[in-house]
Amino acid sequence: MHARRQAARCAKAHGVRGTGDALLWGMASQPASQPSRSGSCPEPAGPPGLREHLARLYPGATVVAIEPLGPDAGATASRKDGGGSTTKAAGYGLPVRIELRDGDTTRLLVWRVASANEFGHDRRADRAAVMVQAFEDFARIPQHVQAVDLGVIRGGDLVSTRDASEHYLITRYAPGTIYAHDLRRIAAERTATPRDVDRVDALARYLAALHTPISPPGARYRRAIRDLVGSGEGIYGIIDGYPPEVPGAPASRLSAIEARCATWRWRLRGRDGRLTRTHGDFHPFNIVFDGDAPALLDASRGGCGDPADDVTALAINFVLFALDAPAAWRHGLGVLWRHLWSRYLAERPDDELLAVAPPFFAWRALVVANPAFYPRMTGEARDKLLGFAEDVLDERALDPTWAEELFR
Repeated sequence: MHARRQAARCAKAHGVRGTGDALLWGMASQPASQPSRSGSCPEPAGPPGLREHLARLYPGATVVAIEPLGPDAGATASRKDGGGSTTKAAGYGLPVRIELRDGDTTRLLVWRVASANEFGHDRRADRAAVMVQAFEDFARIPQHVQAVDLGVIRGGDLVSTRDASEHYLITRYAPGTIYAHDLRRIAAERTATPRDVDRVDALARYLAALHTPISPPGARYRRAIRDLVGSGEGIYGIIDGYPPEVPGAPASRLSAIEARCATWRWRLRGRDGRLTRTHGDFHPFNIVFDGDAPALLDASRGGCGDPADDVTALAINFVLFALDAPAAWRHGLGVLWRHLWSRYLAERPDDELLAVAPPFFAWRALVVANPAFYPRMTGEARDKLLGFAEDVLDERALDPTWAEELFR
């Protein structure tokens, strides 16, 4: 009773009606009806607009109680020891129990936000995806609690998006020409001009400046490597997207490449100090030149990872465009391939870059060899590209000079 009276005093002090109405932000394991250990009133938190939003959802209803739910709310109720060794200590969110009353009708709800953690929820986009997916999934599962609203927190307001279908994004426009047009011209003319070399210089300098260390790396490097291998946009997902019986890429070959790549997850483990800012999708269709300075489009994957990701994403396209025009390699696209590696390493020395590059290079090879992206690639070209990736994986290093063998 003392605890409940204390909670009532706290609620009154904070201008909240009803007992236990203060949201104990960050104290999900402590029932709202209990005061803090010091005996002082816990500060109300959570979204200030929760009460107003509930009024919009349920006009005429009164909020009776709002209290946080711990990750193992049933443990203390069922066992004096609080659940013992099986008590769950952490969850993926901070749920809050809400009691509403409208006349003789009582309605119980749960409001929650996803919390940041290293289990694939470290990015805000991850947490948004969790909530959107839950809203859709709860409705599909028999006898599941139903979701009544979906929304975002905007300042002090809760904004409902339950009737929305897709998120959208509006950006500024980057005038100029995509860099892929340069590579097509070089493939057709078989020669790289001084300006083409200057543009590779600009791209190498850009990457060298972009790739600044992130500290402390924590779990973010491991996340980047996990995404490289196992995400839908990574190696596993790209392989799953291959149609059956692709010339140069039968299922048996893709399976073997996948198995090689899986071992690299553990070879790269522990290299957390390599974490830097990255673009995440640095290919010629995401680079625009209007003059000599590049503008970038569509940064991806959290903006951090291994520098090898960005360098290989660009480099493999010099090989790709030359496979369609082999005569353009020696004095054209090969010049840019060689210059990119040497210039980048001169701008930003990295003794490990070529040693960690194989799985990133294999990933990019699998992407551009997938008919979903380049349906006109010949079986011969695909075989050469994947063979190059296999050699790199097996040798546990990428030697840029090996590309010359493809065009002899």
